[in-house]
Amino acid sequence: MKFNWKKKTAIYIGRFQPFHLGHKKLFLKALKSSSQVCILVMDSKGINKKNPYSFRVVKKKIIESLKRYKSKFIIIKIPVVSSVVYGRKVGYKIRKLDLPLNIEKISATKLRKKINRK
Repeated sequence: MKFNWKKKTAIYIGRFQPFHLGHKKLFLKALKSSSQVCILVMDSKGINKKNPYSFRVVKKKIIESLKRYKSKFIIIKIPVVSSVVYGRKVGYKIRKLDLPLNIEKISATKLRKKINRK
């Protein structure tokens, strides 16, 4: 089964520097309320020290982490986002998905520091 461009889809935007368990849990929560997820990855490598990974590396990590759900997502590269805007009521919701505190506390900054020490 392939990603279906006609199905209702959740949009998930991030830098994913690196993609970690917190990101995966958010993906899974989004998948519970939508049949599939479009993961929009900001091409942010090199903007500053917080963005060491290229789009290619981030995409590979996401695919490895979500391989069980391969027909339920697509990954698209986007420019660095400064804001998300929309006009009048357009038929979709913008929602914050809450996760358990132990997952919310996962920090990509701390993960990058661990990776750089190796």
